[in-house]
Amino acid sequence: MTQPLLRPPTTLQPRPKANPTFSSSSIGSHVTVKTPQQSRPPSETRQSASPRPWSTPLASDRIDVALIRKVLCPQQTNIANDTWPIDELLPPLSSSNEIDLQLYTIIAIVVQELVYSWYGQITSDEAFVEEVVRIIAHCTRAVEGRLRKIDLESLLLDEIPGLVESHVLAYRISHGSAWISHLPNASRAVYHELNPHPAMSPVPDPSYDTSIIQQMKNEVDYRQLLVQAALAVLLPTEDLENVCLRTLVADVIAESILGKSIGGRVCEGWFVWTSITKLVEQVKALSKSRTTGKEIEVDTRSRLEKFGLLSERGDDTRPANDGRRSTFSEIFWRVLQYGYLTVIGIQFIIVGLFTASWEPRRSSWSKKPASEATVAPAVTLRPLLDFKIFSLLSTILDLSFRMPWLRGSLALMQHHLVQSPLSLLRVGAVDRILDQYLHHLLVTHLNPSIIPPVLSTIRTTLFPKNALPPPPPDPPSPEQQIEIRRHCAETVCSLIPAILSRAAGLSRQQIVREVEEELDVWGDAYLNKHLAYQVLELVILRVLPELGEKGVKELMEARGVYT
Repeated sequence: MTQPLLRPPTTLQPRPKANPTFSSSSIGSHVTVKTPQQSRPPSETRQSASPRPWSTPLASDRIDVALIRKVLCPQQTNIANDTWPIDELLPPLSSSNEIDLQLYTIIAIVVQELVYSWYGQITSDEAFVEEVVRIIAHCTRAVEGRLRKIDLESLLLDEIPGLVESHVLAYRISHGSAWISHLPNASRAVYHELNPHPAMSPVPDPSYDTSIIQQMKNEVDYRQLLVQAALAVLLPTEDLENVCLRTLVADVIAESILGKSIGGRVCEGWFVWTSITKLVEQVKALSKSRTTGKEIEVDTRSRLEKFGLLSERGDDTRPANDGRRSTFSEIFWRVLQYGYLTVIGIQFIIVGLFTASWEPRRSSWSKKPASEATVAPAVTLRPLLDFKIFSLLSTILDLSFRMPWLRGSLALMQHHLVQSPLSLLRVGAVDRILDQYLHHLLVTHLNPSIIPPVLSTIRTTLFPKNALPPPPPDPPSPEQQIEIRRHCAETVCSLIPAILSRAAGLSRQQIVREVEEELDVWGDAYLNKHLAYQVLELVILRVLPELGEKGVKELMEARGVYT
């Protein structure tokens, strides 16, 4: 008797995959998407976005795929493994299979650990999880479409670094005066006045429990308000009218995700220092194979001496000459190495400038079609050299105090490159050769292919072994936090070449001590939450500009939903 053909479940039928919204030649709104003539079946979509199909996952992804099938596709338990690809069972989240794999793994972990833990005790019905997956898929596709319309260069290199710089400056002012540091809770109060945020008000005072409770309540209300506003824009109307479903989704995002990340240990100073240490260690691992001057060893022996066919009696008679020869050879090879690196660097810059001169102008990337011109306002481009990322680096290094002459020289050079009265010297202005070169570097290195590794790193950090981390132990003691900070400073200092420390006239211990002082900026979780919520709010406002014009009630009334 023949077995009936197995079909995928109809509860979560995927929609036809959208045309890819990202291109490897752009990092933001610089992509023109053509509307397809007709929808293609799921098996024929996203071939350009992903070099491998879902049906043949890599060995490292099989565990993630199995978790997704177990949690989000429980109907598959009666079907042989790998019978149906994931993209035929679940709705697409984006235009890339690689991104979908990471996002669905995160969703599966959240549903398994934070939803099934209480929902499974109420009922065994799986309709709620299916609705959550469908809503998230709708929201992620809407967010991906909106990401094409924002200037990611300005967001990542100008606006977010501007917030970080304000955080650093406010910390230094609030902790710079001796009389402030001696007053209890005065530093936090001064920082909050310089860099206010409604979620962190009032400043918690250990001597008044009511202030701590009120601040925590304001923080919870702010997260709920932010998520509810985002859902009012992204959710379909029929789902927005379902108060129960909207409230559950908002609670999962606001409390289970944002509350346990930003509101949890992610903003703790020791966690930030540990993360910086791990990041520096990864950078060192990538550059470990590079050759340094110490790795160049000069062997002056002849071939007969190398293979033991000739005695080395001459070594005993001329020890001084061999020492001089060894020192001379070491200096010669080191000079040769640095000269070679200089030539390679100059060649890289010249070839890059020549290539960038043939690329389309940066202003042409920002031009929007006529249909989008009425929706999004025109954006005035700024030179890349004028972005806040450069002033942030100067602020972190404290060049205005340590080397004011260098800070002034760089500022003068930047001014002439961007706003010089002579057009020939204004090579850093918009669409000029230097601006084109920097834009070409960003477009080449910041492309959608880096998103899956970033999502994978975030997932493994928040959910090690695809599960919630064990209950955190007690926070490190003050002595342990000092040791974590010192280890982080030593790890950062290991990236500084010895020649730079000698040129600055500082010993290794002095550099470590100064780096420790700079790391103190991230030592207070209350201050770090200011920055975290500001960055989150900025990103949401750039993706959903409607939130800056209307409140939650107005947005829902505009959608025909009245509460």
